[in-house]
Amino acid sequence: MNRLTTEKRNKLIMVVIGTIALVAMVFMLLISPENRQVEDLGQKIKKSRQQLDEMKETIKKSSEMAAAFAAVSNRLTLAEADVASGDIYQWTYDTIRRFKSAYRLEIPSMGQPSAGDADLLPGMSYRQVKLTLNGTGYYHDLGKFVADFENTFPHMRLVNLGLDPSAIPTAPERLAFHFDVIALVKPNN
Repeated sequence: MNRLTTEKRNKLIMVVIGTIALVAMVFMLLISPENRQVEDLGQKIKKSRQQLDEMKETIKKSSEMAAAFAAVSNRLTLAEADVASGDIYQWTYDTIRRFKSAYRLEIPSMGQPSAGDADLLPGMSYRQVKLTLNGTGYYHDLGKFVADFENTFPHMRLVNLGLDPSAIPTAPERLAFHFDVIALVKPNN
């Protein structure tokens, strides 16, 4: 085998070390930043693909959402069918008059309805109308009236119910009653 001289060997070692240093410098200065950019770009592509998949899912579900919105809108329309609208004073009198006709109660006076902001639940988009009813009737008839009224009109409440003995001498078992009726008013869109 042929041995290299010390001088040639040192030069060969210097060339190898220089080559390794040059390759390391090229890797550190040129290849590493490009690798980081490729990794960042890969992350951005992955994120964009996820967003694209989410958008595709949203588009697929849009018809379902539109159907669900239509169903909820129809249910709201049905629920608002007997909510006060238009001339609320006329609506209130007609509704009470029609409903009380099936019961043996005498309601000779209805107070003047007053409209205002709804205080049943805070932040409601509905307004409310409030009126006072006074009359007489038997306890059982009054109980049926109150129960049926609140079951028939879920958007109305009877509050501040007061009962007193009747001042009618011919029917001492009758009760005099008074209560407030609170009804929601459909908002004007």
